[in-house]
Amino acid sequence: MRKIECVAMLLAGGQGSRLGVLTQKMAKPAVPYGGKYRIIDFPLSNCINSGINTVGVLTQYQPLELNDYVGSGKPWDLDRMNGGVHILPPYQKSKGGDWYKGTANAIYQNIPFIERYNPEYVLVLSGDHIYKMDYAKMIARHKKTGADCTIAVLEVPMEEASRFGIMNCREDGSIYEFEEKPKNPKSNLASMGIYVFSWKKLKYYLEQDEQTKGSANDFGKNIIPNMLRDKQKMVVYHFADYWKDVGTIDSLWEANLDLLNPKVKLDLSEDRWRIFSRSPAAPPQYIADTAHVQNSLITEGCSVYGEVDFSVLFDNVIIEEGAEVKDSVVMPGARICSGASVQYAIIGEGAVIESGAKVGERPEKTSDLSQWGVAVVGPRLTVGEKAVVEPKAMLEKNLAGGERAC
Repeated sequence: MRKIECVAMLLAGGQGSRLGVLTQKMAKPAVPYGGKYRIIDFPLSNCINSGINTVGVLTQYQPLELNDYVGSGKPWDLDRMNGGVHILPPYQKSKGGDWYKGTANAIYQNIPFIERYNPEYVLVLSGDHIYKMDYAKMIARHKKTGADCTIAVLEVPMEEASRFGIMNCREDGSIYEFEEKPKNPKSNLASMGIYVFSWKKLKYYLEQDEQTKGSANDFGKNIIPNMLRDKQKMVVYHFADYWKDVGTIDSLWEANLDLLNPKVKLDLSEDRWRIFSRSPAAPPQYIADTAHVQNSLITEGCSVYGEVDFSVLFDNVIIEEGAEVKDSVVMPGARICSGASVQYAIIGEGAVIESGAKVGERPEKTSDLSQWGVAVVGPRLTVGEKAVVEPKAMLEKNLAGGERAC
């Protein structure tokens, strides 16, 4: 039996329903981010940068594009004879099979995979966060404290703490209580959903949880509370750098535009902690004499003839002369035609915004801010000439010329 120190298990099967049309045909971790990345690039890159080279990727919802993207793991140096990256969908067993019923059940169903490597520790990760973290430091704290479970936490403003799962701790960092979205929080240490477990202990609690009728089979609802109830040693690992859960349209839009903000500490260009990706081969971007571009990310293969301001353009996007794109995210292969206006919007892969069409609007031009939000056009859709996609609208089908979507 092979033995390694740590196996990472990356939970990448969530539906991502709050991202609407962007995840109708793909898993959330496969959603494009930052001009040339996918969300899953971050935990995979963190693993290899942290010296963890055995990773199980647990897929379930709309896995085709995610599976194709991860492939053999070569972009992340995870195409290895021993270890490497493994796609782990739910599978049929001799006594029947089930979809993953919860985060804990997903790990439970893959106990045989973990035991192939006989690890000391298991690192459990989520596939829908944007951040850079050295997991080796977290594992070192786990070992130093002799913990059974170590949970990464982020300090959030006290007035926002009721939106998170909160860890209440003693002065030495040991956890004595976990509260899920408390009305009156005692602490502002929010769980990041990143866990290091001693494997033998985790296996015991996974097996006990599976035998418990009515369990949600979830780490936050079952495994963590059960370990606390049994007074297992649980400690926090403090994380203080950039971290964003991109589970909603607003947070995905914000996370992309954070890359344009010099005050945000998320540098994707530094060599010390590179974020690797399966970037498409594309020629250099072309910025025409007619273009006006400022404070934007323009990826390879783009052709810009119009105006682009404070926006992120993915590969092979075309902005025609006379078109304007402001405060927006335009995903791969989209075309914004002459005279079209895109503001405070996310444009899906391969979408076409035809001449004179209008998608989104600046908040200060909206009389009722409660009705304002980021507009979204789904992948491969067409917004016809002079059609209007209003703020906060999410377009799920083609919009004919002159029509309005709200």
